[in-house]
This record gives sequence, C-alpha cells and structure tokens, in this order.
Amino acid sequence: MPISERAKQFMPFAAVKGLEEALAAKERERTFIPRTELSDHAAERLNRRLCRLEWGDTVTVKYYRHGEYLTASGRITRLDVTYRVMMIGEDIVIDFDDIYSVTAERRTM
Repeated sequence: MPISERAKQFMPFAAVKGLEEALAAKERERTFIPRTELSDHAAERLNRRLCRLEWGDTVTVKYYRHGEYLTASGRITRLDVTYRVMMIGEDIVIDFDDIYSVTAERRTM
C-alpha cells in the first residue's frame, strides 16, 4: 500500500453529518443574552449623544446583535438620521435602536 493511501486511513472523519453545526447552534442558544431595555432617562441621554454625532467622528459603540452585545470602534462613514442607521468604517452598519451606549471623539482637521 502506498504511503499516501496509508495516511488516509488515519485522517479524521465526521461520523455524524451535521453534528458540528448542531453543536454550534446549541452553544449559540445557550449563550443568548436578552436585550436590556434602557430607562427613559438613559434613552434620552443616548438620544442627545446620537444627535451630536457628525460624519467623521471617531466613536466607540456598544450595540446588540443576534443575542449578544458587541463593541465597534472607528470613524463614522455614514450617519443617516432618517433611516436611523450609522456606519462605522466600511462594513459595520448599526441601527440606532440597537445601540446601547456610544462615546465620541470629535474629528480634528
């Protein structure tokens, strides 16, 4: 038997198809974090901060997505108050309703 054929018999294989995906889905369910509702005072304070943001500001945003809280930092490349959407960098799009907290640093020219 050639060496290349011998090596194949020791290669790992999936005895049950889809097991890895099912375990990963179960893990995501187990670690699901419910969304925290802001108090009226905290929501008003967050709204005031969002209103002061401008294109080009550097921000750190804590937001809720798919059962977990994520943090994104970078420059605001799009800020649309009509659709209530903020884009950080080239690929992070955050709805205003998902934002939990934001800290901003004014851009310098």
